[in-house]
Amino acid sequence: MALTKLERRERIRKRIRKVVSGTNEVPRLSVFRSNTQISLQFVDDVAGKTLLSVSSLNKDIASVAGTKTEKAALVGKLAAEKALAAGINVVKFDRGGYLYHGRVKAVAEAAREGGLKF
Repeated sequence: MALTKLERRERIRKRIRKVVSGTNEVPRLSVFRSNTQISLQFVDDVAGKTLLSVSSLNKDIASVAGTKTEKAALVGKLAAEKALAAGINVVKFDRGGYLYHGRVKAVAEAAREGGLKF
């Protein structure tokens, strides 16, 4: 029985989530990627709360012309700035079942360059 793309991604996502869990001190950096947008959340899984979120729908990023990968890098950089301002230095990266490639990789590398430690 062949799996659909969504079923495959869901299996990978569950496998990742068994291992990666965020706390208030070291939150989980969760990535969601749609066909046109990308969004990040800093999640405290112990309390079940989102500490911070950034998306490519942000006015600063949405107004910039460029490819989806370039916008993803801007989202990563903005996420790092906001996280450092909120006192978050170290995170656990949750790629959400997506391959570490393209936009997901651009977000991660930009966040690292912005000062976050994975």
